[in-house]
Amino acid sequence: MSENTNDSANPVLTFEGKKYLINELSNEIKESIKVLQIAETQLKMHQDTLKLLSISRNSLVNQLREKLENIE
Repeated sequence: MSENTNDSANPVLTFEGKKYLINELSNEIKESIKVLQIAETQLKMHQDTLKLLSISRNSLVNQLREKLENIE
């Protein structure tokens, strides 16, 4: 699903290869689009959080590795 906003007065939704004028869709469909956009935003936020946690974990592993190297 993608939303083209080239013409802000008449935005277009592209969904499964078809284009729809958002202003001509029912309120129920418009609400579904908004909910999907929120879900997409939340997914991206959580994916970014997972990436950050992975980087942090790798950094901690490297720190632990360095500390353990000093132990005889």
